[in-house]
Amino acid sequence: MQRLITTLLAALMGMGAAQAAEKAAPPPDTVDKLAWLAGCWLVDGAEPGSGEQWSTAAGGTILGTSRTVKGGKTTAFEFVQIRLTEPGQLAYIVQPSGQPPVVFNLLRQDKPNEFIFANLDNDFPSRIIYRRDSERILHASITGSLKGKPATIDFPMTRGRCEAAPVARGK
Repeated sequence: MQRLITTLLAALMGMGAAQAAEKAAPPPDTVDKLAWLAGCWLVDGAEPGSGEQWSTAAGGTILGTSRTVKGGKTTAFEFVQIRLTEPGQLAYIVQPSGQPPVVFNLLRQDKPNEFIFANLDNDFPSRIIYRRDSERILHASITGSLKGKPATIDFPMTRGRCEAAPVARGK
């Protein structure tokens, strides 16, 4: 009888622990965590037109574009999606300058205002980091290996106005 009671108690305690663990599990990641990216960000010290523009979170995605302008000409551009690629896996999917897409999975989120995406099979970049310092200040950086040496490129940005391009009018 004692053995039966001990077995039943152990089973009941085990169920309670499993239920508590289930309740304590964090919710799955969603793009809503990055909703603060929405808007236009101008790269500090770069030529006008250099920066990123991010959509609001909707339909499980955030869409973004970036452009680098040098000498008055676009020298690089990217199309980006941030979305779940499988249950609970948030990913940054970038298509740079018309090349095939590359997927960077969320590696970690140490703080609510910092996200680190990684693809360790990609030499450069192998990590993409976004950190919001305030409502107006954003730091993006890419890190990895260039010519066998560790390298980081920083993109300090300031929130700007999203302006529509002027429309040419015929006479």
